[in-house]
Amino acid sequence: MSVAAFDGAPERGTINFSVGQPSADLLPMALLRGACERFFAGAQPLELNYGERQGDPRFRAALAGLLSNAGGGEASPQSLMLTGGISQALDFVCGRFTRPGDTVFVEEPSYVYSFQIFRDHGLKIVGIPLDGQGLDIEQCELKLAEHRPKLLYTIPAYNNPTGQTLSQERRERLVALSRKHGFIVAADEVYQLLHHGAPPPASFGTLVERGNVLSLGSFSKILAPGLRLGWIQCNAELMGVLTASGMLVSGGNFNHFTSHLVRQLLENGELTAFIAHLRSSYAARAEAMDQALRTHLAGMATWQKPQGGYFFWLELPGHLDTEDLTAAARQAGTGFLPGPACSMAGGQKNCLRLSFAHYTVPDIHDGIARLRQALSG
Repeated sequence: MSVAAFDGAPERGTINFSVGQPSADLLPMALLRGACERFFAGAQPLELNYGERQGDPRFRAALAGLLSNAGGGEASPQSLMLTGGISQALDFVCGRFTRPGDTVFVEEPSYVYSFQIFRDHGLKIVGIPLDGQGLDIEQCELKLAEHRPKLLYTIPAYNNPTGQTLSQERRERLVALSRKHGFIVAADEVYQLLHHGAPPPASFGTLVERGNVLSLGSFSKILAPGLRLGWIQCNAELMGVLTASGMLVSGGNFNHFTSHLVRQLLENGELTAFIAHLRSSYAARAEAMDQALRTHLAGMATWQKPQGGYFFWLELPGHLDTEDLTAAARQAGTGFLPGPACSMAGGQKNCLRLSFAHYTVPDIHDGIARLRQALSG
């Protein structure tokens, strides 16, 4: 096991499955070193100046090529804007399209750290349940009879924390609802390219001309989190609102310099090959976790093996509260994310999230055995 240093890093010697970050062996030091060398070998001084508001045109063209080759439809450079990753993009979107007191719909459960971003903007959070196949569109329609949201936040491919994926039919219905009711769909598609087998339905980026859609992407999960680089894909009308921001007018685009480095990997195909490597690695880790769970937790928990992304979502007997089990897990040398952390109202008490991204296959088997010890105590 490697030692990691970041906010919430696991204690030395523990196998803490709450960590939703890549392990050290999956962080591409050599690729990025080569990208830096190639960039500086031919860089012009003005490339270190302020960049264009939407992002460097060469970077956006290369990114459009990656997204188009991923399948589902062509992505144009004009539809893309560079960001500082998903969290920064989501915060930026809230600032541009909402005001304090507005309502945002979120999946229940959803990404643990999204709630604070919405609360920072004074938004009222309304949960829409998942039903095993992603966002329950019927429940969404019922909530639309009661509320007028400005924003709907969804993780449509391999939802964090549940691993569920929204079907193409539901995506199209959601886009139609966005037009009918005048809200914006902010689709967090950070796991879109990390399928373990057959790919998910086409990105919401392919639907930007059919509704009020923002597709948010990131290199955090397909290259390295510390780059703090991502993108928003949308139609011209929404792009105009985004790029009119005083922040962009003042300083140019977010993380202009890092986009030069990533462009090197996009243009020569190295990033495409690296994503294929990640898919293979994560598929093996997901399979290992599924096997370990069947060995150690069959009869104690239920789960659905994800087809991509980072996470397993476990449901324990209804009388249990996973927050009460964290101390026992720590004592056993392991850990998990309790379900209530992923709930906008503190629900999901008998559920927990496990990430297989941060540990190797042997560590996963060891950690799940430790988890059995914690849950059996």
